[in-house]
Amino acid sequence: MRLEVSGIVKRFGGVTALNGVDLAVEEGEFLTILGPSGSGKTTLLKSVAGFEVPDEGVVRLGDQDVTMAPARHRNVGMVFQNYALFPHLTVAENLAFPLQMRSVGKAEIARRVKEALALVELDAFAERLPRQLSGGQQQRVALARAIIFGPALLLLDEPFGALDRKLRESLQLEVRRLQRRLRLTTLFITHDQEEALIMSDRIAVMDKGRIQQLGTPSEVYDFPVSRFVADFIGESNLIEGTAQGTEVYVPGFGALTLPQAPASGPVTLLLRPEALRLGAEAQAAPCRAQATVLETVFLGLSVKLRLRPEGGPDLLARLPLRPSDPPPAPDGATVTIGFAPGDIHVVPRG
Repeated sequence: MRLEVSGIVKRFGGVTALNGVDLAVEEGEFLTILGPSGSGKTTLLKSVAGFEVPDEGVVRLGDQDVTMAPARHRNVGMVFQNYALFPHLTVAENLAFPLQMRSVGKAEIARRVKEALALVELDAFAERLPRQLSGGQQQRVALARAIIFGPALLLLDEPFGALDRKLRESLQLEVRRLQRRLRLTTLFITHDQEEALIMSDRIAVMDKGRIQQLGTPSEVYDFPVSRFVADFIGESNLIEGTAQGTEVYVPGFGALTLPQAPASGPVTLLLRPEALRLGAEAQAAPCRAQATVLETVFLGLSVKLRLRPEGGPDLLARLPLRPSDPPPAPDGATVTIGFAPGDIHVVPRG
């Protein structure tokens, strides 16, 4: 079912948590709300779930206005970071609970519980208590309980935050596959940029109670509409340059012609670390400079270098690392660095 919020405003005393938010989540879409702490993302989720009543605006599920409807009347499934499982109930009893609250018959409850357990691959754990499960298993139970009654909308509030990295990455893919299989309209809240890029059909980046940018993961990553989005999503080299006619002057690199020339005057340029080339590859780049290696960080699959070009700002470079590759240049070495005009994105000011 389609979710639409229009002009949502929510204030807490003198603090405006949501400042006129407009957002639509299409049927079957996985949309992520991404933002730093205090950006308003959790307040937006609570307004959709029915745990907060907005001061202004409308929340619609399908063609129904649910702005003032209590949470229990919205047919929404929700998964929390702390799982919120009943500790005294078995896994099967936890899954049965939302069906019992909807007066579903015993035989139908047994059938749905069995299906839900199979869906999250916990068939053998039906009679265990939550404390007898691992964190990942508890999260699967919470997910199964959220979808067992066939909700119109699934809300996920930072559900992987308490898990270790390897388990978190595994569950991210499991949840995404399950969401696609069931075609569940899903609103996902996270502050983890990588998680948002992996899981989402679209991402809404929030800050100060407003949506700063809404687009596909590649649009938000490659073409941020503001300095905040460029700096918040992934690692960034933000370079202050000057545009004059069709050319842009980049400190340390000189002038280059961009595919789309910005208006004359000061400009902010985004260069992602993975777009910066070194050594032989840099020699063939249209825009290049000599730089000193200040720091090298080994990351397993890649290596990250902090570089200082002559006359320019410090830059980060991230290079893929294969076992057969020679070691990167040592700290203090001078290397050639470069990039192509197409690697640069002009970040709108304001």
